[in-house]
Amino acid sequence: MDWFKLQKKVTAVKSEEERHIRTEGLWIKCDSCRQIIWRKDLEETLQCCSKCGHHFRIDARTRLNYLMDNGVWQEHDAGMTSSDPLEFVDSKPYKDRLAGMQKSTGMKDAVISATGKIQGRQVHVCAMELKFIGGSMGSVVGEKITRMVERSIADKSPCMIVSASGGARMQEGAISLMQLAKISAALMKLDEAKVPYISLLTDPTTGGVTASFAMLGDLNIAEPGALIGFAGPRVIEQTIRQKLPQGFQRAEFVLQHGFLDAVVKRSELRAFIARSLDFFCGPLAA
Repeated sequence: MDWFKLQKKVTAVKSEEERHIRTEGLWIKCDSCRQIIWRKDLEETLQCCSKCGHHFRIDARTRLNYLMDNGVWQEHDAGMTSSDPLEFVDSKPYKDRLAGMQKSTGMKDAVISATGKIQGRQVHVCAMELKFIGGSMGSVVGEKITRMVERSIADKSPCMIVSASGGARMQEGAISLMQLAKISAALMKLDEAKVPYISLLTDPTTGGVTASFAMLGDLNIAEPGALIGFAGPRVIEQTIRQKLPQGFQRAEFVLQHGFLDAVVKRSELRAFIARSLDFFCGPLAA
């Protein structure tokens, strides 16, 4: 092969690589219908497939931007971090795992506590971040949610928790399990103060989160297709030695069996929550 042909081949390879780099990440495949979707179109549909309605998972900040009026909200307790009370080590030290997650997500732990308005009404919201150690609930998550509930009691504003979690955080042992009781006790005080609490369950909501605050709302709602349960379906099948029905532990199945009040599309969530709060609190004064 002469020099000119070699140069032409190298140029062609570079051109192909550059084209791949320019187009990488512009398209995404729907997990449900396998449709190839342009990411810009997905942003316009609130990260939902326009063909089959599949709801893609979204991060905590995006969730708050979608829920709050004009995407405006104020964060609370942003600097709280775990102290690694057990000095836990599995495949890596827990401190290193936390540091890695904090760097990759830009968050200190697996929940954002915020205050904003939904169609003009002030609401306190905690949104969980699945990308931070599976959205697991440790001491920081428990404390931030408890403080959010206390703010709701103090100013009589409704509160909401958006769950996206694999459950309690094993690296904090019994301390993480204590958060179930801690948050549940705070929610009991909220109930006694007659302040409404809405629980939104997204994909996935499992383990100790489902076993505590996710199912304690005055109104429990979920996004379509969300996985909701305590133990995973494989564990349940192995335990009872029976084949589980189609759609088991999905939001629609859970609604059908009486554990949810409604399954609401993402595009309709803000309006649905606003109507619900009007019912609980009365319409806003003009």
